[in-house]
Amino acid sequence: MASSLVLHKRIETTVAKAKALKMYVEPLVTKSKEDTTHSRRVVFSYLKDKHAVTELFRVIAPAVGDRPGGYTRILKTGFRLGDAADICIIELVDFNDTYRAGVTASGAPKARTRRGGKNTGAAAVEATTVDAEGNDAEVAEAKAPAAAKPAAKKSAAKKAVPSGGKPKAAPAPRAAKTSGSKAAAGRSVATKKG
Repeated sequence: MASSLVLHKRIETTVAKAKALKMYVEPLVTKSKEDTTHSRRVVFSYLKDKHAVTELFRVIAPAVGDRPGGYTRILKTGFRLGDAADICIIELVDFNDTYRAGVTASGAPKARTRRGGKNTGAAAVEATTVDAEGNDAEVAEAKAPAAAKPAAKKSAAKKAVPSGGKPKAAPAPRAAKTSGSKAAAGRSVATKKG
């Protein structure tokens, strides 16, 4: 499994095997950061596959050179249909293009947005204007809709409650009567209002 993970960068297995594989592979990746004959022989004694060793030292080690640890990631995917074993995907972190697509290379900060602050969006543009002398003057139209909102909420709340002050409860359903015949035993028969 360690060779398959190194060659394919992502494999699907059970969670128990993935956790054991993580403890087995991560020291090998750390060992591959130092490209010497001794470290290659040590890694080969664990992997027993020269193609996997070559891939580990030529491709994976340069990609994880600055990472201090945590080279693998376990993503749980559900349960296997046959025996309901907990299935997951174990992958090398630096080789997942999906997660790396969200990272910006330029490092430019994203635009921040505020929700719930005063005068946000279009209302902030309309809220203040500059008059002829250069002084700020508030627009009365921007204030009017804000003052009307609490009154609209109160009137909607009054409509929901009847004049007695308490909301009406729904009437309780009536119990169905059962007939005494053997053919209808166990079935309920609804009675007509009359």
